[in-house]
Amino acid sequence: MYFTQLFLYPHCEGAVVAAHFSSECNFKLDFLANPPRVTLFVALYDYEARTEDDLSFKKGERFQIINSTEGDWWDARSLTTGGSGYIPSNYVAPVDSIQAEDWYFGKLGRKDAERQLLSTGNPRGTYLIRESETTKGAFSLSIRDWDDLKGDHVKHYKIRKLDSGGYYITTRAQFETLQQLVQHYSGCCANPLYISLSLSLLFFARCRVLCSADGLCFNLTGVCVNYIPDTVGLSHDAWEISRDALELEVKLGTGCFADVFYGTWNGTTKVAVKTLKPGTMSPESFLEEAQIMKKLRHDKLVQLYAVVSEEPIYIVTEYMGKGSLLDFLKDGEGRGLKLPNLVDMAAQVAAGMAYIERMNYIHRDLRSANILVGDNLVCKIADFGLARLIEDNEYTARQGAKFPIKWTAPEAALYGKFTIKSDVWSFGILLTELVTKGRVPYPGMNNREVLEQVERGYRMPCPQDCPISLHELMLQCWKKDAEERPTFEYLQAFLEDYFTATEPQYQPGDNL
Repeated sequence: MYFTQLFLYPHCEGAVVAAHFSSECNFKLDFLANPPRVTLFVALYDYEARTEDDLSFKKGERFQIINSTEGDWWDARSLTTGGSGYIPSNYVAPVDSIQAEDWYFGKLGRKDAERQLLSTGNPRGTYLIRESETTKGAFSLSIRDWDDLKGDHVKHYKIRKLDSGGYYITTRAQFETLQQLVQHYSGCCANPLYISLSLSLLFFARCRVLCSADGLCFNLTGVCVNYIPDTVGLSHDAWEISRDALELEVKLGTGCFADVFYGTWNGTTKVAVKTLKPGTMSPESFLEEAQIMKKLRHDKLVQLYAVVSEEPIYIVTEYMGKGSLLDFLKDGEGRGLKLPNLVDMAAQVAAGMAYIERMNYIHRDLRSANILVGDNLVCKIADFGLARLIEDNEYTARQGAKFPIKWTAPEAALYGKFTIKSDVWSFGILLTELVTKGRVPYPGMNNREVLEQVERGYRMPCPQDCPISLHELMLQCWKKDAEERPTFEYLQAFLEDYFTATEPQYQPGDNL
């Protein structure tokens, strides 16, 4: 174009045209020499496509992101296979970033770090790095350790950041990158290539001391076993789905208002499906509430995947293999659990409820039947918010067998005043279910008697073998004045530190 202009109009602003051409040419040459940098992403896990629009990939594959504006599913092209399609955004990280490292666990809390490190398959010296909960921009190194006094336990070290951009745990050893820090503390003893069978025991012992001399309890031997996370949603644009896409395979339970099935979506994905009995709730009201529910995302809440919004309404969620906490305690592996595991499960529920509290939401039906259990005693809260939508006359009148009177705060049962503080009352009842392995609250009393006695000031006594300190926490949850009940944030902190701050001398008994 510019050549044409120059030849057709040699006397008309030729210098300007030539300058324009020269500028454009220089720009193109510069573009070719220094193309704009494109951030590439790497797969952290394997993924098998669930729909025709999805892209299957293997861990380690690299991607160019075509479109990342649609939320949790990105349009991407694999540089390994050349294929294109939607990928779950939480399965990839920028190449060469710390997020792409196997040892980096991101926003993992201290207690969850301990849960993961103490699970099976992690020997002494297993480690992970996570964001610091207390210091912005800092990190924490968590290591599994062992000694005669404590047995298996986890130690945490703060990784501090230098003003110059480096990192250190102790000022004696400073590193430009976290990768260098990990390599240093892994040390020669952590790598069998450095240890010859011909080494003397004395040399090995001296090497061991040198490897741990910078202040760690044990040199780093391997990365903590990580779990493949759930995707956010079933797939790109899979919210209101067809009933025909669901195969209901095994009936897991039945209730007054719904049946629950284990099933498969689209022939690819394991799910749980709650099928509501016709007339249980208005489809319009349900769909409106479901739009709110699907935005509640926390690792201690069962994820709402999708819905079938025409009656009979189907609610599709993630599948939790161990079933409800109630059944787990009464008839499953939970019968043999001791107090530390039970308190940890309570802490997980409190963590999920603390999130609901922060989001200004209300559960309304918190009890062990609505807590689901997965592998490694992971607990997640289910059915949050659904109770408000039930249109059954007996239920809405808050009386009769269908309404959970024994779990419900008096102001909610008598006057319909449901708040996060009435959820706190219900949590106190759930604590009794945990320590009694699923016993029905207020044994020997019917619903009417419970209402009358609670109004007169009666509270359940301390269950057998339950520490007094834990019963005192229950009593705080059952304060008559709702505002005097603790927050879930407090309950979470209390339970997570229970065996260090409240019951450090705990010894296991026959029951708890």
